[in-house]
Amino acid sequence: MYELTVEASFSAAHNLRGYNGACENLHGHNWKVEVRVVSDVLDKVGMVIDFRRLKGETGRIIEGLDHKYLNEVAPFDSENATAENISRFIYMKLKETLGPEIKVARVTVWESENAAAAYYE
Repeated sequence: MYELTVEASFSAAHNLRGYNGACENLHGHNWKVEVRVVSDVLDKVGMVIDFRRLKGETGRIIEGLDHKYLNEVAPFDSENATAENISRFIYMKLKETLGPEIKVARVTVWESENAAAAYYE
């Protein structure tokens, strides 16, 4: 089995609805995103996927989040933009984009240097 990892980042603001604490107030993060994909086969060049394509697909997804107030961006207009929900959102979008040949293994979203949440199936 082969596993590839790419990292990306975006900056965005949010507030947590229904949360009793400082995070219920508007605040922002410099979010770091780590994407891992796996496959047991390589293409004719010897790659699971070109890193450039994987970075590009990841970048297109987070472009819609970058420098936004996440509470106004679907689906976070109806669910909290937590690291958990953002990681699932990115995972599902990548799963749709990459197709069945390449399995998204895990998406981890860091909201700070020492706090992250991951989603995987």
